[in-house]
Parts: sequence; C-alpha cells; structure tokens
Amino acid sequence: MSTVSVVIPCYKYGHFLADCVRSVLDEQEGVDVRVLIIDDASPDDSAEVARALAAADPRIEVRVHEKNQGHIATYNEGLLEWADGDYVALLSADDRLVPGALVRAAGLLDAHPEAGFAYGRPLRFQHGGPLPQARTRSTGSVVYPGRWWLERRFREGTGCITSPEVVVRTSLQRKVGGYDPELPHAGDIEMWMRLAAHADVGYVSGADQAFYRVHGNNMSTTDFGGQLDDLRQRLVAFDSVLEKCGGLLPEAARLSVLARTRLARYALRRAYRAYDRGRTGVVPVEELEAFAAECVADYTSLAEYGALRRRRRIGARAMPYLQPLVLSAVADRGREWLWWRSWKRRGI
Repeated sequence: MSTVSVVIPCYKYGHFLADCVRSVLDEQEGVDVRVLIIDDASPDDSAEVARALAAADPRIEVRVHEKNQGHIATYNEGLLEWADGDYVALLSADDRLVPGALVRAAGLLDAHPEAGFAYGRPLRFQHGGPLPQARTRSTGSVVYPGRWWLERRFREGTGCITSPEVVVRTSLQRKVGGYDPELPHAGDIEMWMRLAAHADVGYVSGADQAFYRVHGNNMSTTDFGGQLDDLRQRLVAFDSVLEKCGGLLPEAARLSVLARTRLARYALRRAYRAYDRGRTGVVPVEELEAFAAECVADYTSLAEYGALRRRRRIGARAMPYLQPLVLSAVADRGREWLWWRSWKRRGI
C-alpha cells in the first residue's frame, strides 16, 4: 500500500481544519496517510483545534510556530523536513480533497514511475455555499512528457493547476527543493514547472481531485494593480525556472521568448480592454504597456499593441460606446465566452 504524507499549513483557518482533515483521513481508503498540521502562529484558536484533532487520531502531528514565518517557509518545513511517505500533498486548511483523490493519484504514480507528480480537475466552491457534486470514478489517466507539458506552460504564460489537486513523488520533491521565497504569489506555477523539467506529468481523467474554496482571503489578485503584480510574478517565475533548470532545457532561449511574448500580450490586452470597459481611470494602462516593453523589445509589432493604439485614437470616453463597431472588441467578447465555456474542461 502506498504511503502519502499530507502537509496542511494553517493560519487563522482553525474553523476549517476539522473538515479538511476529515477529507484526508476518512475519505481516502486504499492508501496509508499521515497528516502534519503546521500552525503559523495564528492569533485565533487554530493551534488548539489542531492539537485536539491530533489527540483524537495518532495519524496526525502538529507543529506550532511561536512567530509567524510566512506561507513559503511553512510549506517547505512540511515538504522537505517532515514528509517521508512515497508521495506528498500540500493542502491548505481551507480546502479539502474529493473522496478517493489520493488513491487515484497514488495509483497513477505507482503505475508510472516516470511521472513526478499527478493532478486532476479541482472544483471551486464559494465560501458559505454547498460543495459541488464531485465525480469520483476515474476514466483513466494520461502521462504527458514533462518537457512537452513544460513548454505548454511557457507558450500559454500561465498555469493550469490550482494547488490542492496535486500529489508529488516525495523523492522528486526533495531533489528539486522547496518553494522559492522570492515568489510569494507565483511559487506554485514555478514549482510545477521545475518538477516537469525533471519528470513526466500525470493527469487523472474523469474524476475530480480537490475542492478549492473561493473567499476574500485567498492568496490571489483580483484588483487591477494586483493583476499587474501577478504578471510580474509570472515573469519572475518563468525566468526562475530557466535559471534553475536551464541545463535540462536545451531550448531555454526559445522558451523564454514564448513566455515573454505571451505575458506581453496579456498585459497589452488588459490595457486596451480598459478602454472597452470605461476603466482607464483605474486600470494602470501605462504601467501595463511598460511591462510589455520589458518583456519584448519589439512589443509594438504585436496585434494587441495595435488594438491599444486604435483605442487611444478613439479616446477613453467614446470607446465604450463604439465597442460594437471595433472588430477586435467583438472578437474579444467571443474569445472570453469560449474561454469561459472551456475553463471547467481544461486539464492542461
């Protein structure tokens, strides 16, 4: 029977802990699971809740920080210092696993030693709302060549993984090291790419693997300045992978161009869409263009820059009313609709 070490970092999420731990220990028959809860000096009763759970189940260990160390240091403590199972999973205290998720992921990794980690589809649910209906019967699995999967990330300029749906081979996790403290908001995508530079990537088909809770405290960026910071963090993440794994990637220069071009296009698109939506007063348009220039020297040759230039000529006041007459704006609405339709089906 495969062994899985599950690290649950917690900061002020004590009220979620019991449900999170239950999804790991009570709903994963077929694997030998141990849990480490690391409370990062929460000011509430999270540590007491964690200790009470551990007192009731010998499979649970608890560590409590006297001083807050931050999420990256907490992650690495569990992944690199504590985890000793065949596989390791990092699960935030406010998320939970789908029944059988660890069994499905471990089965894939058992059958494919060339795969360094396995993931599947996560289900997002709104805090305070019911859990969505999850699929628990896998229709099979796919193993993608690591270099192919990695190039796809560079080509798209973004990730395809939320986080709680991932199970990593522990030996590989130790080989590549922990999360990078220089990437507090893009450490996840950088980690998955580093793993893919060393091994193939497994995907669990058909079944859902984790529940991701959406609420105001998620570590994500939704404001317009935050979206620019997100792009900057992604750029640093892609550069970091090439710096750390360049010796394994003979086409590193080409990959860099792919990622930087995609990120420049994202930035310019956000800039010109601000004109379409009448939000040039709150969207940092000039900063987004400057970021595009940082990514690609000849950014003015990109179609997105042409769209931005046309909107500047039309003007911020008139553009929202003329949007139906501008071809690129119509095309954007169509792309957004298609993106939304395909989001839930996206696995890679």
